[in-house]
Amino acid sequence: MQPVMTVVSCPIDERHVNPLFEVFDGGDFVLSSYRDVEDDKTTLQIFLPDPADAPRASEALVAAGRIVGVTLEPATGTIADEDWKFAYRKHFKTDVISPRLAVVPEWEFANFRPSPGQKAIILDPGMAFGTGQHATTRACLLFIDRLAAKDADRSFLDVGCGSGILAIAAHLEGFRPVAGFDIDSDAVRNANENAVRNNVPLTFFRGDLSGSSRLPDVTPLSPPHRFAADVVAANVLGPILIRFAREIANLVKPDGDLILSGILDELYPEVAEAYSRLGFRERESRLIGEWRTGLFSRTVQA
Repeated sequence: MQPVMTVVSCPIDERHVNPLFEVFDGGDFVLSSYRDVEDDKTTLQIFLPDPADAPRASEALVAAGRIVGVTLEPATGTIADEDWKFAYRKHFKTDVISPRLAVVPEWEFANFRPSPGQKAIILDPGMAFGTGQHATTRACLLFIDRLAAKDADRSFLDVGCGSGILAIAAHLEGFRPVAGFDIDSDAVRNANENAVRNNVPLTFFRGDLSGSSRLPDVTPLSPPHRFAADVVAANVLGPILIRFAREIANLVKPDGDLILSGILDELYPEVAEAYSRLGFRERESRLIGEWRTGLFSRTVQA
């Protein structure tokens, strides 16, 4: 008999996924999610080697939902042990972002035929956020593509890099130098693995915008000017963008560009106002679903 893995899962509205990941406190439990593009449904999942952990995992999900303001009703099931690590793959397909850029799962790359001049980001997102299929990531990639077409002879910094997709895209499209950081060590590890997959000489590091982390492997970003870049992308969450507005602003060089994403549309005016006070002018915004992404230019030094 094939070994099985216990899985606790529940459906969730896509708009609540990012906030729930931010507040989820499950100890050793690893929370993941996938969106089925065919039926437009999003599912949260926790995979468990020990079925006895299922009630505790369910309680952690319900508690996180309560903080976000949604009622979750987790169900417990099983999946073949050798299949669970790769279950997300059936929901992650090749995605053409623009005539210049495509996101290609590693397991589909052998059969991918790019159009002339098109760059392919080879990706295995693992448990990290960022496949290009989420509205916020796609909007960031579209803005990066546009900025690169205009002038790629500039530096680029990815704030909250996740899978590393934005920094890798920036490097493939010509930006130099390119760097990225995330507070999550698993995300940093996955981003570095994806850099190797794409044969790009990027090093992602563990960084902390707040400067309050006491972990020995976290790089403090204060003073942040040593990390300042011509183009900065921050695809995190609206409340974090507001809370750390000055810290993120300090990462952008004078006359630089800033891409802000992970923002629910109703919160976008508050985010835009926070950066306007720091000397940024909105050039354009893009709404995909319920998520709005903004492109800003720094016109004066804050």
